[in-house]
Amino acid sequence: MLFQSTILHQKITMPAAENALPGRVLPIPTAATHFVTGHDLKGPYPEGFEKALFGMGCFWGVERLFWQVPGVWLTASGYAGGVTPNPTYPETCTGLTGHAEVVLIVYDPKIVSYADLLKLFWENHDPTQGMRQGNDIGTTYRSVIYSFSEEQQKQAQASSAAYEARLQAAGRGRITTEIKSAPQFYFAEAEHQQYLAKNPNGYCGLRGTGVSCPIPTGVLT
Repeated sequence: MLFQSTILHQKITMPAAENALPGRVLPIPTAATHFVTGHDLKGPYPEGFEKALFGMGCFWGVERLFWQVPGVWLTASGYAGGVTPNPTYPETCTGLTGHAEVVLIVYDPKIVSYADLLKLFWENHDPTQGMRQGNDIGTTYRSVIYSFSEEQQKQAQASSAAYEARLQAAGRGRITTEIKSAPQFYFAEAEHQQYLAKNPNGYCGLRGTGVSCPIPTGVLT
């Protein structure tokens, strides 16, 4: 029982740099193209398109949610926010890399706004759960928004404040979502890319709170 408790604590606690797994210098192999759209996974991406980076628990369901959005050109599953360079999936599952499972979204801002993507982000998971999402427990499943610009950061923080007010009015807890500038993004293995397109009956852990998210005035650009 003590051993199990130690392992659980390890998985829900961010590792110190000296305790993190060493990783590797070179990127791990991944798919060349998006299984659904056929677009090159690592780019180049069309001029004028923008990127978003979200973590909402298991990345399989998150990626499917966003590739279905009109205006989203590409999605990719990966790891970000930790210490270990170029981690593998088994390594992230130990809790000793510090990375969250995240989805990179490349989108056309003329068709879908960042505020629209934020609304989907907040409403399709529970951002109050800390180092877990439903039955998925560990630092890899924490809620995160990693911004690529000062404007994205501003919008993320404003939407967080607006949504927290709605959640608390509904009797929910405080938001635990990590919001910060985008760190290095590492592509996940090929098998995890567009997983639910390849395995339609596969596991999807997405569960919203049922509380709608308002878009604060002045955030929509």
